[in-house]
Amino acid sequence: MKRISISLIALFFVSSVSGVFAQGPVLTAADYARAEKMLSFNTAPLVDRASVRPTFLADGRFWYRVLTPTGSEYVVINPADGSRKFAAKLADLGITAPAFSGGGRFGGGGNAITSPDGTKAAFIKDFNLWVRDVASGKETQLTTDGIKNFGYATDNAGWKKSDRAILVWSPDSKKIATFQQDERNVSDTYLVSTNVGAPKLSQWKSALPGDPNIAMISRVIIEVDSPKVIRLQMPPDPHRSTQCDDISCDGSWDDVYWNTDGTSLAFVSTSRDHKKENLRVADAATGKVRDVYEEISPTQFESGQGTVNWRYLPATNEFIWFTERDGWGHLYLYDLTTGKLKNQITSGNWAVWRVSDVDEKNRTIYFEAGGREKGNDPYFSHTYSVGFDGKNLTLLTPENANHDVTWSPDGKYFVDNYSTPNTPAVSVLRDSKGKLVANLEKADVSRLAATGWKPPTPIVVKARDGETDLYGLMFTPTNVDPSKKYPIIDYIYPGPQGGGVGSRSFAPSRNDHQALAELGFVVMVVDGMCNPLRSKAFHDSCYGNMADNTLEDQIAAIKQLAAKYPYIDINRVGIWGHSGGGFATAAAMFRYPDFFKVGISESGNHDNRNYEDDWGERYIGLLSGDNYEKQANQNYAQNLKGHLLLAHGTMDDNVPPNNTLLVVDALIKANKDFDLIMIPNARHGYGAASLYMMRRRWDYFVKNLMGGEPPKEYEIKPKQDPRMAM
Repeated sequence: MKRISISLIALFFVSSVSGVFAQGPVLTAADYARAEKMLSFNTAPLVDRASVRPTFLADGRFWYRVLTPTGSEYVVINPADGSRKFAAKLADLGITAPAFSGGGRFGGGGNAITSPDGTKAAFIKDFNLWVRDVASGKETQLTTDGIKNFGYATDNAGWKKSDRAILVWSPDSKKIATFQQDERNVSDTYLVSTNVGAPKLSQWKSALPGDPNIAMISRVIIEVDSPKVIRLQMPPDPHRSTQCDDISCDGSWDDVYWNTDGTSLAFVSTSRDHKKENLRVADAATGKVRDVYEEISPTQFESGQGTVNWRYLPATNEFIWFTERDGWGHLYLYDLTTGKLKNQITSGNWAVWRVSDVDEKNRTIYFEAGGREKGNDPYFSHTYSVGFDGKNLTLLTPENANHDVTWSPDGKYFVDNYSTPNTPAVSVLRDSKGKLVANLEKADVSRLAATGWKPPTPIVVKARDGETDLYGLMFTPTNVDPSKKYPIIDYIYPGPQGGGVGSRSFAPSRNDHQALAELGFVVMVVDGMCNPLRSKAFHDSCYGNMADNTLEDQIAAIKQLAAKYPYIDINRVGIWGHSGGGFATAAAMFRYPDFFKVGISESGNHDNRNYEDDWGERYIGLLSGDNYEKQANQNYAQNLKGHLLLAHGTMDDNVPPNNTLLVVDALIKANKDFDLIMIPNARHGYGAASLYMMRRRWDYFVKNLMGGEPPKEYEIKPKQDPRMAM
């Protein structure tokens, strides 16, 4: 009997082992290599003549470079007649250097900001503002009382820290508008390097939600030729922006405007919680400030996406204002003296996104918007013109596609690259009336298609309410077999300042979505409710509760896709995201543990009491009672059932790593199994370790969601497009 029992046990063991291996495939290095071919450094070199990025010349012409199967081609276009010349080298076209490259209010190299006349460059030195004469190199100190943590023209907090001066020159190059930023009483944040020997301490000022002190700015105007500082007669403002939470990441200061002769300055003051906006005008000679207009939002005030949409029009004693107060982002014309409304400029159930240009002489506004054209994806950007009086609204980019527009500096022409996520770009030149001037390029993806590549599938699903349309993309293996079952992976970025899908323009690769799909998954990206670019109600749907993370929308979308595509296995659902997506991923695993089986949470802001004040206080509101605590992921860690991989860079100065360590601590206390990767000395994007993390992400989903076995320590090796060196 003992002998029989041993035999039965042995047979059971063999059967069990065989059963384990039968659960999923053993992937090879060749499988991963096939997936790697879908990454951008492999797909982009196979796309020819894609998208025109013009460099405009002083004589009105512009040139651009396109990549061909054999190298590069340079093209010069004369918008006056649409004529073109091309050559293998730019010098062969008689061009040595552009006079300017598409306009812009802020010029100069390095950390200096060059004056409009090109003769001076302002820069920061020893916490003070200086100016350099471009011709002679002579340097003149403009301010003298700047000290550490109370310096001029600076924003040195957290991931935005930079020595690039933040200021706006007056049109006559004689004055500078800037500020003195006070962080003396703001709390400190610390990170410690990983190295042999004594670690290096990184320290900076970074206020957190609820802190009594945040960065404040005292606005000043500086006369340059005979240095004089004129302080505006008003209390300091919170260092906030009407447009986004990274006002100074590019060294610009977009919500400040001079009048033509430099005698007055208009700007907007934003309250700490982003609910109140005050348009003000200052006298440049005295610093006296006049309040012009105030608007209060019950949630958070939005001025536009990636730009500031209001405009100062002192010549006609008016200003253009952007607001979502009627439920959609629209433009309004106001009297500058009284602050009274003259007329609404745009209206309807669609959203203005960005004001591109204002032609004061002809009283015409050029702007980008989405959702107006029926039957189009509401995330497709179109360019329009409209009169100040709201009349003659004209669509300038008619094609049902996403339009990426670059205007000429004189405003007479624009280059339009239009495409969709699954159709390559067509590039044309139009005049300011929308009339076609010249066909420029048409992207050729034939070499890419020959490799077996295919574009993603646009999808439309219903939101959690069963009524609202949500838009996204689905990626499937190029050799998808409808008779099989594939796990589905949800890539998530919940915003609310952006979405997961990103640009609706064509791209041969988006993140590693197609690469993951190639390993045997379906990958989904859907912008849920709470993402921007649509109605205010849509954007505000999770205001005050960032733990919402659009997760109910994601679940609804996955269920609808599984019903439509039977090859999707609704019982094997994975999710991953980075930053806000990392926060959302852990929340998904803790709050919906029976639906999401595997999650990879990268660099998540898991407790927004440990993230920068400006973001949290804008989208959650001021710290009050337990409103932040009840959203923190670590408080739900005990609910984990599936496989969770947490990752963070140890020198992340955007989302400090203690956000992830709070979750780690809670998981340990709850006696939960999980996986963790801490990347030494890596910042928010992981830098050189990003491809290592990508491979580990593939491995984790293959093992835990597919039930397969990945190849051991496969290395993803990037390569440069050989045409770029030609």
